[in-house]
Amino acid sequence: MYFCKNFVNMILCLETATPSCSVALVNNGEVLACEEDPKGQNHSEKITLFIDSVMKKAGISYDDLDAVAVSMGPGSYTGLRIGVSTAKGLCYAVSKPLIAVETLYAMAYGGLSVISSEVEKSPANNSARNQSLFIPAIDARRMEVYAAIFDENVNKIKDTEAVIIDENSFADLKKDHHLYLFGDGADKCAEIFANDDKITVIKDFYCSAKYMNTIAQQKFNNSEFVDVAYFEPFYLKDFVPGTPTVKGLK
Repeated sequence: MYFCKNFVNMILCLETATPSCSVALVNNGEVLACEEDPKGQNHSEKITLFIDSVMKKAGISYDDLDAVAVSMGPGSYTGLRIGVSTAKGLCYAVSKPLIAVETLYAMAYGGLSVISSEVEKSPANNSARNQSLFIPAIDARRMEVYAAIFDENVNKIKDTEAVIIDENSFADLKKDHHLYLFGDGADKCAEIFANDDKITVIKDFYCSAKYMNTIAQQKFNNSEFVDVAYFEPFYLKDFVPGTPTVKGLK
């Protein structure tokens, strides 16, 4: 199926910050096409195939793009490098600007839409939404997550940080709010908060390029582009290489 080429602000969005790999085409904030694999790795093999697929689905050429947006982190060191290097390569090849979208910010938009649809099914919960906080969380190994905190209007009320999760986490926030946790970092917290009536863990929520649409469009409208040559992902923490497993190396 091919779309009518009445395109305005066509942005190609790339998401590789977590085990989920996805690509979306956004036209004036509306998602036209999306390819994604929420599980596994091999982002370097999938990303170009996904890009080719969404371009063909939309029936456009690379010259029709107005910008490329990339998930900037935090997240997997390797995943972020793959996404950013791919985005830069495209920008250089077709002379388009680069937009950087904070991964947790995009997740907040996506998570809020999922949670809102569930709340709407239960009228008794409608008033509770305005008293809730939303916490996208990315797995940072062991019981650590990268998280930020947003209100119901997707305003960030606490900056991104690395958090060690235990039963006392978010105790100050729970006094006046109900908390929604989502993302692969939240999945591993489900058991810890299973009996906590002030925290709801939304399971199986994953990063997706389609959640970048609103932010990417806003940044495009405001000409908030990053320098293609010098832009680096937001790792949050320094990369620590693991012990080599090749025989003969220590």
